[in-house]
Amino acid sequence: MAANYNNSAWFYDRLSHLVYGRALVEAQVYLLQFIPPNSNLLIVGGGTGWILDEITRIHPSGLQVTYVEVAPKMIAISKTRDTGGNKVIFINDAMENVPLIDDFDIVVTPFLFDNFEEQTFQNVFSRIHSLLKSGGLWLNCDFQLKGKWWQKVLLKSMFLFFRMICDIEASALPDIDKQFNQYGYKTIASQTFFGEFITSQVYKTR
Repeated sequence: MAANYNNSAWFYDRLSHLVYGRALVEAQVYLLQFIPPNSNLLIVGGGTGWILDEITRIHPSGLQVTYVEVAPKMIAISKTRDTGGNKVIFINDAMENVPLIDDFDIVVTPFLFDNFEEQTFQNVFSRIHSLLKSGGLWLNCDFQLKGKWWQKVLLKSMFLFFRMICDIEASALPDIDKQFNQYGYKTIASQTFFGEFITSQVYKTR
C-alpha cells in the first residue's frame, strides 16, 4: 500500500521545518558529499525535490539521476527544481513497480523506510539493493530511537499524524541497521542530528 503524500505536498516542508528546524535538511545534505562526479544516481522517495537543488549546487552537470516518487503532487513540485546540466528522469510510481536495471552507482533513500511495515520494508529494500552496482554506495537517513523518552513520544505522534493524513502503513520503525547488515553492507560514514533522533548513514556494498 502506497502512502498518499499528495495530501501533504503543500505543507510538508514547512511542517518539517516547524518541528525539526533544519535537522531534516542537514541530515540529507550531509549525505550529498559522498556522491562522486558523473554518477548514475537513484533517489527513492525524494518528496518535494528540494534535494535536487542541493545536488545541483555540488554537481552542476554530469549526473544521471532517476527520481522515483509515488505522490503525483510531490513529483509536480520536484519537476520545478534546478537540475542544472544533470539528466533527470522523473518516475511517478511506487518503487516496487518500477522496471529499472542494476546500473546505479549511488542510491539515496531520504526518510523512506519509516513509511513501511516490516514486510513492505523488506520487499522495497531488496528491490533497491538489486539495482545497486557492486561497490556502490547507499545513502540513507531516517529516524532512530536512542532511549530518550521524547523520541518515543515524537515518533508515535508522527506515525499517528501521517497515518491519518497520508495513510502510511507503518506504526513502528523497521530495523534498518539489521537489514543492511544482513545484506552485507559496511558503514563507511555516519552522523546524527536532532539529539540523535535522526541518523544519516553511508553504506557500501561488498
